[in-house]
Amino acid sequence: MIFLDDNAAILAAGMAASKSTPAVPDTLAEGGLADVIQKSDSTIHNVLDSARNLGLTDIKDVVTGQNTLFRDALSGLLDLTVAFLPKLIGCILVLWIGFKLIKLLRKTLTKVLEKRSAESSLTGFLTSLVDVLMKTMLIIMAMDIIGIKATSFIAILGAAGLAVGMALQGTLQNFAGGVIILLMKPFKVGDYVEVGSFKGYVKEIRIFHTFIRPFNGRIIIVPNSELATKSLINHTKEEMIRLDVTCSVAYGTDLDKAAAVIKKVIDDDPLILKDPIPKFCVSELNNSSVDYSLWLWTKVDDYWTLWMRIRENIYKAFYANGISIPFPQMDVHVDNIKPLK
Repeated sequence: MIFLDDNAAILAAGMAASKSTPAVPDTLAEGGLADVIQKSDSTIHNVLDSARNLGLTDIKDVVTGQNTLFRDALSGLLDLTVAFLPKLIGCILVLWIGFKLIKLLRKTLTKVLEKRSAESSLTGFLTSLVDVLMKTMLIIMAMDIIGIKATSFIAILGAAGLAVGMALQGTLQNFAGGVIILLMKPFKVGDYVEVGSFKGYVKEIRIFHTFIRPFNGRIIIVPNSELATKSLINHTKEEMIRLDVTCSVAYGTDLDKAAAVIKKVIDDDPLILKDPIPKFCVSELNNSSVDYSLWLWTKVDDYWTLWMRIRENIYKAFYANGISIPFPQMDVHVDNIKPLK
């Protein structure tokens, strides 16, 4: 180049002065920063050595691009940039699209839960849980795209999840049961249910427990895992419910007359539905009575009112028509036995 050719004498004098003065302090040359750099990166070590022994010809090679060391370093840096740049763009693109899809999924899940009339607390919890899980998976995917191995991170999360799951096994079962109950709705607040030996109205459904109120005014707290995994009877799930009643008459009673009295009681009660048709028949011949079984349909809201008054109405009708109500009795027959001589 013209610059180097015209100033060759000045450059030569400068190089001679630089050789006479140490380029790097002794503390850096032995055990210092330069020594650390040399040991950690062979490329930098070669660059420092070349810089110490740099002559006029070498400077010309660097400026003209003929120096192999600097040319290889620039080529390597260019190759690294070209190889990493598409991965970085792909990572950013995946994150952008992923966050958009997660936001759309959360809105869709919220609408579905609201359409199913799920509890607001359950809706908020489930949407937040799905949001966190999906974002975690997206970040792990992005790390893998740019070359960061997330295997150890996933293993740590798995081990932590397993430990927490084992420690909170019973609690998580109750939580899962609560989610199933609130989503599938086998019963709702206000229903009269029978669970094992417990009967009562459902007062409140929570994430972990359900509160049932029996007729005695006490509160029964049942774990949701019991309600979600075992059989239960919901007496008020349907709009109509059947009331089963048993009434008895004494032996010797005119059964046709008794049947007519029972039919009149049924027809006169407005709470007994005519469709389905109420039915009754002789169902048992007991030791002291002839038993009638009655199957009467009524609305759920009228069940207990009918339950409390139907037997009273039947008794009054029997009494008014001279039909005897049986009671346990025993007939004793005594024979005349001659005394032994």
